Amino acid sequence: MKLKLLFLFVTIVLISPLSKAQNSMYHAPITLKPGNDSLLLDEVQRQTLRYFTEFAHPVSGMARERSNNAYDYGNEVVTTGGTGFGIMAIVAGVKRGWIPRDSAVKHLLKMVKFLEKANHYHGIFPHWLDGETGKTIPFSRKDDGGDIVESAFLFTGMLSARSFFDQPNPKETELRNRITWLWEAAEWNWYTQGQNVLYWHWSPNHGWSMNFAIHGWNECLIAYVLAAASPRYSIQPEVYHQGWASGSFFKNGKSYYDIQLPLGFPYGGPLFFSHYSFLGLNPKGLKDQYADYWQQNQNHSRINYSHCVKNPKGFKNYGKNCWGLTASDNHEGYNAHSPDNDLGVITPTAALSSFPYTPKESMDALKYFYFQRGKDIWGQYGFVDAFNDSKNWVASSYLAIDQGPIVVMMENYRSGLLWNLFMQDKDIQTGLKKLGFTSPYIKQ
Repeated sequence: MKLKLLFLFVTIVLISPLSKAQNSMYHAPITLKPGNDSLLLDEVQRQTLRYFTEFAHPVSGMARERSNNAYDYGNEVVTTGGTGFGIMAIVAGVKRGWIPRDSAVKHLLKMVKFLEKANHYHGIFPHWLDGETGKTIPFSRKDDGGDIVESAFLFTGMLSARSFFDQPNPKETELRNRITWLWEAAEWNWYTQGQNVLYWHWSPNHGWSMNFAIHGWNECLIAYVLAAASPRYSIQPEVYHQGWASGSFFKNGKSYYDIQLPLGFPYGGPLFFSHYSFLGLNPKGLKDQYADYWQQNQNHSRINYSHCVKNPKGFKNYGKNCWGLTASDNHEGYNAHSPDNDLGVITPTAALSSFPYTPKESMDALKYFYFQRGKDIWGQYGFVDAFNDSKNWVASSYLAIDQGPIVVMMENYRSGLLWNLFMQDKDIQTGLKKLGFTSPYIKQ
């Protein structure tokens, strides 16, 4: 479950798994020997991808929120944002030859047809849906309507798939058309309330009462990019400049561990800030008047790494091979881990989804996680969500929003696949140009 704002911590009490087959305490065998990095990347991507294929909801095809039953939201919960990440992971699986192309198209058509009939709010989907009925499952008491950030993650996946499945046969044509219908029906500008800022939520029961204006810097940049890119319901540039770029923690400019951080909270916050918006949005060469986004994400990752190496709190096993702080399950429930909120919890997605930014450091972490810790943390859907050696604790869970970025960002590191697919979209290029971005992909 993704936190809705840095430092808005949601504690979730983990209870019994859905079934033994879905419990991460089942450990798949470690099959590789050290020596071939490419095969190791294959192994981890392919195993992690199973979360979005074998474990997908049987009716909707969407990604389940998590692998175990937590808190009080039942067994049918699917996540819109995590599904977007899963769509991109499936595309990577097809490109790598692990999933037949026609099988992927069939799966995605089922998913898109389900979304056409599912609850939505001015074309924007809720955070959670019932995977069988398509009805909204409230994320919180008043969060029972549209969620533009989770929807942005979902549409990033769908637009990437629209670019990838480009063959003129009837099924791929249908998939592209249905994605386009959903994309063009999303009323991004509705979520401004007529003001120069995007609001995270709107509810048919509670209206705008959550009153959650989205200011940067955090994981939400992609919502502004998509809102500007919309062919029918686009926001004006002022919404980005006066809304997103006006946050109290937007500009930084200070150095941490001798590394300058252009934007964001002290020490950068949890690493998902540099992952979620950039699964499709390529930060290489991406700039606007506020930042060079490659520098931003690379330095954020390096600060996180340096903190774990220096280990100021003396947590067990932190070091050059064991690092990575981001939001995940932990020994107390769930939290947004970061250098200034360090509880001794290492979350594998943090280092592994940073592969494009810190390739050597991420590879060192991958080898440590797999070869030295695999008997404890490797299972049927890849690496479990987190572990804390100081507390002798290992998660018995996988989360869609943590597994998806591993597959996608490893693929972007290896081939740039998802970056190329998303950035070649003409709507995305129009939106970026409208907001004042420059990028090698943008045709002037």
